[in-house]
Amino acid sequence: MTLDMTLDTCQGPGLKSVEQGRELLRQAMTPVSETETLPLEQACGRILAVPAKARLDLPPCDNSAMDGYALCGDGPYRLAGKSLAGHPYTGTLQNGECVRITTGAPVPAGADRVVMQEQAQLQGEQLYLNSQPKEGDHIRRRGEDVRAGDTLIESGRRLRVAEVALLAAAGIHEVTVLRRVRAALLSVGDELRPLGTPASALGDGDIYDSNRIALKVALAQLDLEVIDLGCLPDQPAAIRDALIQARDSADLVISSGGVSVGEADFTRQVLEQLGHLDLWRLAIKPGKPFAFGRLPREEGEALFFGLPGNPVSALVTLYQLVLPALEKLQGVSAAECQAPFESRARLLNPIRKSPGRKDYQRGYTYRDSDGIQVVTSTGIQGSHILSGLADANCFIVLPREGGNCETGDWVAIEPFQKPLI
Repeated sequence: MTLDMTLDTCQGPGLKSVEQGRELLRQAMTPVSETETLPLEQACGRILAVPAKARLDLPPCDNSAMDGYALCGDGPYRLAGKSLAGHPYTGTLQNGECVRITTGAPVPAGADRVVMQEQAQLQGEQLYLNSQPKEGDHIRRRGEDVRAGDTLIESGRRLRVAEVALLAAAGIHEVTVLRRVRAALLSVGDELRPLGTPASALGDGDIYDSNRIALKVALAQLDLEVIDLGCLPDQPAAIRDALIQARDSADLVISSGGVSVGEADFTRQVLEQLGHLDLWRLAIKPGKPFAFGRLPREEGEALFFGLPGNPVSALVTLYQLVLPALEKLQGVSAAECQAPFESRARLLNPIRKSPGRKDYQRGYTYRDSDGIQVVTSTGIQGSHILSGLADANCFIVLPREGGNCETGDWVAIEPFQKPLI
């Protein structure tokens, strides 16, 4: 598919909106089509490729919703036996007869209602009721949840625990799912040091390679197959070898930092030799520099996402731009791919903001003693301040052309709901 991915370059005038960038990325995604069949217990988090149909009715028979007594008619009632889960009463009740019954046990033929045990007293074989239940009370009818042959889950749905439980109850022991998207992950920079390096061994300006670790964890939680290419020095030959390996083995490549106009940003140069790269200027804060590219191979191509180097910027752009695109690439249906959920909260502290970019400040939201949703920012909002992100449970979303906000203002918030944060 040929798609005009042009956004203004870093040298061009103007900024494109977050929404425009998000939509352009989604348009560029072609969902994976290869499938595999898995045991149901291994399929949680995967995208269903073939609709799942029920093999039996749910419930499979009329059964009791309560511990108590199954009754026939209006009484008085004489105890005729018992019906337990796994040990049903096999006879047919006649008018005035009842059986002891437990929750989930089959309702015997002839029974038309169930009385809770708290509303009945058994004396010998005679049952006395505190109140008369209505016909049908406390009986779960066969097939009231699902009928055999019903489509339980359409293709394109991500299987969560609830979906797995439904399929298991309906007798489905294996499912056909789309294969995992393969994501190659790398970081580039002479200043980066692997975790485990003693702090005493860090030189002036050296930092730990934290972005790659955070991105690796986020992608793994999204059920992607992560190919970790490690941390590379600012050397064109090493970068080229890694990108060729990523191109030939993955569906996409994600890097943070090293894709700008700096003198030592060799990643950009190598990408432009191997394929095509767009540098975008998005109206987003943090995270304005963002790169998207394509690495053609003999069959198909690998997509490239270049995230900013500052750690908060990298995670914000992953959350706001890359994850919606990845959902489509994974094969999630359009109905399932929704824009991030926004709510509103009353601001507990003033916020400074300049017009021009949509600002995703880090905040903490909760309901106060009056039940009002409130939010406070988590301190300094610099794109290098990871402690503020760790303390947050939402973004405070400030519109592109908006300015300062004062205590008491109502602002948009976006609670953290995806596995990223």
